[in-house]
Amino acid sequence: MTTTHHATEPAPAGAPVGSGRRPRRSRPGSARRWGASTVAGLATVGVLFALGLAAPLLAGHPPQAQGPDALAPISADHPLGTDEFGRDLFSRVLYGIRVDVWITLVAVPIGALVGTALGLACGVHRFVDLVLQRIFDVTLAFTALVLGVTVAAIVQPGTTAVIWTVALVNVPLFGRITRDAVMAQRDRDYVTAAKVTGVGPVRLLTRHILPNCVDPLIVQAALSLSTAVFIEGAMSFVGLGVRPPEPSLGSLLRTSINFLDANPAYAIGPMVAVTALVVGFNLIADGLNKGLLRR
Repeated sequence: MTTTHHATEPAPAGAPVGSGRRPRRSRPGSARRWGASTVAGLATVGVLFALGLAAPLLAGHPPQAQGPDALAPISADHPLGTDEFGRDLFSRVLYGIRVDVWITLVAVPIGALVGTALGLACGVHRFVDLVLQRIFDVTLAFTALVLGVTVAAIVQPGTTAVIWTVALVNVPLFGRITRDAVMAQRDRDYVTAAKVTGVGPVRLLTRHILPNCVDPLIVQAALSLSTAVFIEGAMSFVGLGVRPPEPSLGSLLRTSINFLDANPAYAIGPMVAVTALVVGFNLIADGLNKGLLRR
């Protein structure tokens, strides 16, 4: 029987012995291909983001300008009719999208950064890991709405309360994902080799382990953006979120319940916008999940 010996790849000249190399990450243009769902999601979300950003240019009326025609039906001047104060609903929906986009793009990154940092800290020491795990468990025990009530009681209802709630909801999610990824990576050969060469724990976590934990975090970010839209809608629906007269999709839906008989289009605009945002983010997450995690 002939034994085949597999030669190992020699280390580059000048590299320290046992330095070890991290697994190579595939290039986005080669192994990772954008799926149809990702493209569809990006297109949907991109259109809504563009509408929100261009609201001052597209809105035919100021969103808070009252008029004499209360609950007017759909017309050329008012594509979605007017609300109970004669305000143009199309303009308010555009500005509502703008508010929701701003909340999601501010709150989710805050939660992601804090959660990822805490998840990395779990890999420093076992005691730190145990403490942070219990903190994650306690935070995850609260539903988003219950947590929103608590936050609103501290900082008062409004946009700030929504941002803090979305951020706090995402901290344990990103923390758990990062912690699990760190635990899966810390016994790999490249980590052991980096320790042998004297790499400190902070540099080891941030420069060596974290780049190999990014994929699930990207997928979670897309899912969190979708969840953030729901949280804003739920908090504004129960009166804890964006406060009138400032429009948001959740507050518009809440107010529309009382006037569906007079103007059914009152709820159509915010409902379509919320649905499109959630579906768009979920399509992006689904495509990223297939392209990044199922390679």
